[in-house]
Amino acid sequence: MGALMALRRELRKTLSATGGEVPQWALDLAEGKDEGFFAPGSAVWTVHGSVTTLVGGIRALLVQSLHPGALAGVDDFSMYRERPLVRLASTSRWIMTVTYGDTAAAHIACERILKLHERVRGTYTDARGATRSYYANDPDLLSWVHLAFVEAFLAAHSAYEKPIPGGQDPYVAGWAKAGELMQVPHPPRTRTELDEQLAAFRPELLHDAKVAEAVEFIRHPPLPRSQRLGYRILFAGAVNTLEPHYLDLLGLKKPSLGPFPLPVRPATRLVLAFVRLGLGPRPPSEISARRRISRLSQQNA
Repeated sequence: MGALMALRRELRKTLSATGGEVPQWALDLAEGKDEGFFAPGSAVWTVHGSVTTLVGGIRALLVQSLHPGALAGVDDFSMYRERPLVRLASTSRWIMTVTYGDTAAAHIACERILKLHERVRGTYTDARGATRSYYANDPDLLSWVHLAFVEAFLAAHSAYEKPIPGGQDPYVAGWAKAGELMQVPHPPRTRTELDEQLAAFRPELLHDAKVAEAVEFIRHPPLPRSQRLGYRILFAGAVNTLEPHYLDLLGLKKPSLGPFPLPVRPATRLVLAFVRLGLGPRPPSEISARRRISRLSQQNA
């Protein structure tokens, strides 16, 4: 039991940038005046309550880096190299708050991110060699980040978890609410719409030295020594879900030994099972949300 608690604290240190305890914001999700935008049993709860989000997060970062405008904003304004775990914790907080918080908490979380985006402005060189300006709250960049996120989480869940009840469309439609809160214009509501909108961005994507640098950082982040092997496997698991056009642009290949593919899926599932053992069957945010929903149900009975 002591070893399990130590593992749990170490994982929480990495994922939430705390001393190993449950962050206060996750506990605060037990408060609130309504059930929130998503309910227990929903596709969004199913996907975001799974540890496959760790693989999905890696995949999303890789794919999002292919848009030079999105990467420029991160490169120019984010401290991801100096404080990568803080950025990870901030992103995780936003996802969990929108997923499990009440509607007021979800609105506040999105407004906070949009406010931080206000200062993120600059220029970049696009895929055709032209100099263009970027603004983090530009509708196109907001769309790209949303689309890459949704595709990544679906790909990871499909590869390493049981199917989503009702298929992928309910997740795409459900998380469209997060897109709306983040001012994404016309977020997709079906898998077909998701694929169509992603395809429209392909001419904008490119591989350059900045992408290569970002990929190398994502491949080898400054993690505790005890977590590095597990992360290498999760990284391989994320790469294994990428389509050929993403692999080509990222300069990556699916893990193999010569012509023989490596057993990435079972290895990734094993690491995810170990992480789930360490973190527990439900994320603290979900536990808080269930407490809030139970309290509201009793009040309304």
